[in-house]
Amino acid sequence: MMQFAARGALQVPPAENIEILVHLSLHNKVFGELARMTLAGWDIKACLASASDPQAAPEVLHYFISPENLRPALLPALLENPSVSEGELAKLALSAHGETVAVMLKSARVRSLSGVLEVLRTNPYLKPEEAEEIDRLLHPRASAAPASIETGESEPSAPAMEPATLEAVESQPEIEEAPAEAGEHDETVSVYLQEHAPEIAAEGEKPFQAIGGIVELIGQEHAPVTETAEAPAPASQPVAAAQPATAPSIAHPPVRHGPAGITKTLGERERKNTLQKINALDVKGRIQLALKGNKEERSILIRDGTKVVALAVLEAPKISDGEVETFASQKNVLEAVLRQIPLKRRFMKNYIVVRNLVANPRTPLDLGLGLMKNLLVQDLKNLSNNKEVADTIRKLALKMYKQKMEDASHKK
Repeated sequence: MMQFAARGALQVPPAENIEILVHLSLHNKVFGELARMTLAGWDIKACLASASDPQAAPEVLHYFISPENLRPALLPALLENPSVSEGELAKLALSAHGETVAVMLKSARVRSLSGVLEVLRTNPYLKPEEAEEIDRLLHPRASAAPASIETGESEPSAPAMEPATLEAVESQPEIEEAPAEAGEHDETVSVYLQEHAPEIAAEGEKPFQAIGGIVELIGQEHAPVTETAEAPAPASQPVAAAQPATAPSIAHPPVRHGPAGITKTLGERERKNTLQKINALDVKGRIQLALKGNKEERSILIRDGTKVVALAVLEAPKISDGEVETFASQKNVLEAVLRQIPLKRRFMKNYIVVRNLVANPRTPLDLGLGLMKNLLVQDLKNLSNNKEVADTIRKLALKMYKQKMEDASHKK
């Protein structure tokens, strides 16, 4: 009977089933892990009903709001549920990642709880504009003047955007785009801008911020300090390092002589120039570049911390299967990107995309569990030994691997 209960097979109402599963997962050493796996794949509608019910068992709400068990689809309902204590919300605010922080700041209840906002302000994943919003919520009377002053200190580019400068920046993508591409995907851009107009308006003039940081994005080669010692002519090296964007020629020899060294130096400069171009664009400009740009630009914009920009990359007409395979395995993209990939039928026809998503530790647990049934035997075996993914994924992969091996032996 315990095993039946841990599999969610008892003939009881969904809410009772969830309560039983939560109890087993927390208190039963024998069937607790099985109950957790069952809960991770439980019907989202039934879970949402429990998460939004003020009369739900406190143990159930505590389980769902815990960072290790949190399912993004349940978060808005949990935040507004008055039975979820302020202490639970504060605990979540302390360890929340970027997407969770954004959802919390949209919650009317969270915005009214000063204690939770104070904790959220200490979150390491908090973005500058989110910190400013929290300050405005905590100090509404003093928000008008100090807000503009703080913005000027933390983000010099924001107050400097005079009308003339803004017009120049907005016109930049049109100047830099190739003539052939300018009219080729205009319809795609206009449709995307219309469909996501509210989100774009909400983001305002949000600057580009790469998930994982700019240093990781450029690579270790962005600072030539480690290679300067090998340079035969040290005097010429600082000149090339000081002017990466304004000196595109290769008059100064690269550190590594020969075609390979020249190619590497040019690649670094191109990536820096692309970053400079992206940094100069507002949200709309980056969306246009994501939809109409080249592979290099898409590889940078997929890591944009602004969700509406990162998701635009997946809508690009020129995006290749190889690019999506890479995106599916990246740990430095928004969770929303990984959730959007399976919604595209074209991408899900590519087995490598499915495999990379399941093996990506950044992939949400419920999504990974749902895709595991598509994996081949060998990939299930590899996944069961992958220490980067969650324990639930590993154990379920091992179970499915053994089951498929048994089925195969029976057929023989």
